[in-house]
Amino acid sequence: MRPGPPVLLLALVLALALAAGPPPQEWSPREAHTLNWNKLSGFWYILAVATDAQGFLPAKDKRKLGAAVLRVHKRGQLKMVVAFNRAQGCRPRPHPRGSLPVRGVKAFHVLSTDYSYGLVYFQLGRAARTHRTLLLFNRQNVSSFQSLKEFMDKCDILALSEAAVVLPKDETCAHTVLP
Repeated sequence: MRPGPPVLLLALVLALALAAGPPPQEWSPREAHTLNWNKLSGFWYILAVATDAQGFLPAKDKRKLGAAVLRVHKRGQLKMVVAFNRAQGCRPRPHPRGSLPVRGVKAFHVLSTDYSYGLVYFQLGRAARTHRTLLLFNRQNVSSFQSLKEFMDKCDILALSEAAVVLPKDETCAHTVLP
């Protein structure tokens, strides 16, 4: 006796479901547990960037190290000034965490740090668009293999690997935000 069409259809659906594997899990960033914001404050080089925002970085021959200065103002309020080489040159851009909703910053997370390096993830958004960005911070203008590997692993998880860029060691922009 041959199985009828409903049994064959059910077997086909089951086979396709098993072949497809489990559904992809949504990744949600988690803050480093025992984060000391005062230790995190200060000057940082931005050594690598991964973002889904188009036009965030200039052409390859015009890229330079970025820089950031983090300052804690009050409990729950962080001021971050970032400098990247843009079409207009190297100009710092302040982003006070206290006014996140107004400025379009939807999330800011320090994913990992030992205070000599840091992985910082944030989401910027206005209207219906949201852009995700992962930055590799370092106190020096070079990174360790381990921190760069951790950055690339997080890029894989966030599906930002193709957009990941390790910035060349040119400190021209970095010095525009020095305290």
